[in-house]
Amino acid sequence: MRRSEAHAGRTEPHSVNRVLRWLASAVGLVLLAALAGAGPAAAAENPYERGPLVVAENPYQRGPAAVVEHPYQRGAAAVAENPYQRGPDPTRDSVAASRGTFATASVKVPEGNGFTKGVIYYPADTSQGTFGAIAFVPGYHGSWAALEWTGPWLASFGFVVIGFEAINPGDRDTARGTQLLAALDYLTGRSPVRDRIDPNRTAVIGHSMGGGGAMSAASRRPSLKTAIGLAPAIFSTDMRTMRVPTMLMAGQNDGTVTPSYVKNFYDRIPGSTEKAYLELTGAGHGFPSWTPNSVMMRKVVPWFKVFVDNDARYSQFLCPLMDWTGIRAYQSTCPLLPGGPTPTHTR
Repeated sequence: MRRSEAHAGRTEPHSVNRVLRWLASAVGLVLLAALAGAGPAAAAENPYERGPLVVAENPYQRGPAAVVEHPYQRGAAAVAENPYQRGPDPTRDSVAASRGTFATASVKVPEGNGFTKGVIYYPADTSQGTFGAIAFVPGYHGSWAALEWTGPWLASFGFVVIGFEAINPGDRDTARGTQLLAALDYLTGRSPVRDRIDPNRTAVIGHSMGGGGAMSAASRRPSLKTAIGLAPAIFSTDMRTMRVPTMLMAGQNDGTVTPSYVKNFYDRIPGSTEKAYLELTGAGHGFPSWTPNSVMMRKVVPWFKVFVDNDARYSQFLCPLMDWTGIRAYQSTCPLLPGGPTPTHTR
């Protein structure tokens, strides 16, 4: 019969081995039980675990869960998270239409606000929160009456628009830029519709000398969301310093502000600034004036939607250009929004 002997508190070697094997077995069982009881939640809490739960929380993961959280994703969930989105999902036909989905109203602006003969056009709907604001000025010796058709058009797509005339008909681009900024300040701070406006989402647009004015305003107020120049006469702005997203539009047959003149200023805008250049087929210098121009507005509306409303749903019309009707040349810095689709498209 085998017996164990203890000497000064020690167990014989064969007994030690047997005890150690028993302890290892017991510890192993405890660990297995703990792991079995941890379940998926414990695994998900492990930052190095590669299962579905951790992947879903990874912002660089490309599966469904992470994509839904991406602010420029095209699905309904991401769109619903954009607080500036206004109106239903756009289509090629809806962008080409002369009316958006918002009923509009207008109010005249009293004199003495840093500009003259102003009119405000705005969405009548007050249930969808505030809207972005746009200031629009005509060109050298131009009248607002020639551009008035643009006010209700833009307002019906969910913008508050102020159109006006320069204080002096012969005001150059810098003076018109000053008056564009004064019009925005009045619109967002003192106008009867200021409660309908998000003062942090403002933009400018102008024709001819007014287009140069829009560039001047943007160079002085980089907080603007975007600026558009229609056949812009740019005399005072160094476009190499432009930081505001900019669209420049030219007419193929414009002998006053030629396409090459406009394209030259487009090329000066830094590559780090979002920009687009369009040349309208057969258009002269007065392409925005008097007669509603659907070719122009099919590009202007998406551009404002992308940059004033941060609405990625409208990128599809510009990146690449969806509708080439009436367009002779186009160039842009697509994608216009981070994570947006497609490269620059030139023709």
